[in-house]
Amino acid sequence: MTPYRSGRRDGRDGFLQLLHAEWTKFTTVRGWVTGTVAAALMVVLFALLTGGSSSQTGTPSVPIGPGGEPVTDSFYFVHQPLTGNGSITVSVSALRSSIPAGPADLRPGIVPWAKAGLVIKQSTRQGSPYAAIMVTGSHGVRMQDTYVNDTPGLPGPVSAASVRWLRLVRSGEAVTGYASVDGAHWTKVGTVHVSGLGPTTQGGLFVASPSSVRGMGTTGSVSTAVFENLRVQGRWAGGSWTGDQVGSESRSFAGHPQNTSGSFTGSDGRFTVTGAGDIAPAVRGTLPAGGALGEILIGTFAALIAVIVVGTLFITTEYRKNLIHVTLAASPRRSRVLVAKAIVLGVTTFVAGLAGAVVAVPLGLRLARANGVYVFPVTSSTGLRVELGTAALLATASILALSAGTVFRRSAGAVTTVIVAVVLPYVLVANPFMPASVSNWLTRVTPAAAFAVQQTLVPYHQVTSIYTPYNGYYPLAPWAGLAVLAGYALVSLVAAAVMLRRSDA
Repeated sequence: MTPYRSGRRDGRDGFLQLLHAEWTKFTTVRGWVTGTVAAALMVVLFALLTGGSSSQTGTPSVPIGPGGEPVTDSFYFVHQPLTGNGSITVSVSALRSSIPAGPADLRPGIVPWAKAGLVIKQSTRQGSPYAAIMVTGSHGVRMQDTYVNDTPGLPGPVSAASVRWLRLVRSGEAVTGYASVDGAHWTKVGTVHVSGLGPTTQGGLFVASPSSVRGMGTTGSVSTAVFENLRVQGRWAGGSWTGDQVGSESRSFAGHPQNTSGSFTGSDGRFTVTGAGDIAPAVRGTLPAGGALGEILIGTFAALIAVIVVGTLFITTEYRKNLIHVTLAASPRRSRVLVAKAIVLGVTTFVAGLAGAVVAVPLGLRLARANGVYVFPVTSSTGLRVELGTAALLATASILALSAGTVFRRSAGAVTTVIVAVVLPYVLVANPFMPASVSNWLTRVTPAAAFAVQQTLVPYHQVTSIYTPYNGYYPLAPWAGLAVLAGYALVSLVAAAVMLRRSDA
């Protein structure tokens, strides 16, 4: 029997009518509408539970840098006041670090970003602006300022046979750092403009020793530096130098290992200084109690399951009730039917997901902050990207489920397949004991890469930490991660369209 084909030419009006038919079909099935609304409500509900159940009330405040970002500002500081302009010069002949191998058992080790050098800082208040030049454990001479900026200088480690000379010169808000290998021939490392230094600053020697990564966690460290040939010019206070531990009560303080503390000894231009902590932007490893915007939207996990079920049922219900024949008879171009379903499902899910995210974010943040939780700040554009990205993630996953339903024609198999592909990798990544290499691989090549669209934390090369998806750091950029899921959905949709055209429905 020759199948009937309409003599009417398919055009834009025909496709619009097809879209309207699929939209009517979707909205008249109460379970599909309820499931989509439930997905949005899950995003909001979990945001309320997350924000309301967290509590950090009474804990020390988080230091805030000049740019409004959380910082780690903890180190041992040997200082004097400097009024107006001036310079300070010193040589560093040793920088030794120790890492705990057990309780009260310190052993020599390498801390790549251990720091010893000169700093000019507005005050000893945490988060105050500064500029510093330093030797490091493994990264040579560096000049750093305002916590986030890092400029490389002379390479190589420091030792008695390879002394490094350092100099800082202040002229108003401009601070210039120099380095030398002999104290006679100097190389300019950089000049930075530090706003807010004020007429009188604190300047001198410092030692910091950030946490060292050990396996799946971090451990505190302590470092000791030997300074010689200390000289100052300009309007320094003169007299004796004062030693202080900056930031001992901060939530982002890495802390001294057991039975150690910051200290300094010496005089006449030669000092031995011991310190711990760091001067750097805060990351999840140094501020583990801090929250991230992506955690407020943890309900995306539950919403995914709902939209996957709805997306699958949108096509498998027609197979189960033998209504697919009617649909395809009304529109013989089968691929257009699938595209129309994908558009209706994707737009509906996107709108519902966006509504849920827009409501969930401010409510969750307000509750978390009211309970004393510090949430890493984001710009308005980043917040908008997270909300739009969350909606796009749900919409794309629903289209993937629609494609799977077309291929399998049975709800159980399609739902299981999509959940395993999207949700299972996310569950595995949420395991803190998952090796970083495996977590990064899963969030590169599986559909779970799309969760990168919710990341707001920024890794810093000058801060050694555990940058894994579990801690909020994804290997792909936000939109690149979403593109991975979109690629799976597109390939699946094409495969489903081909199968639909070749099957007997």
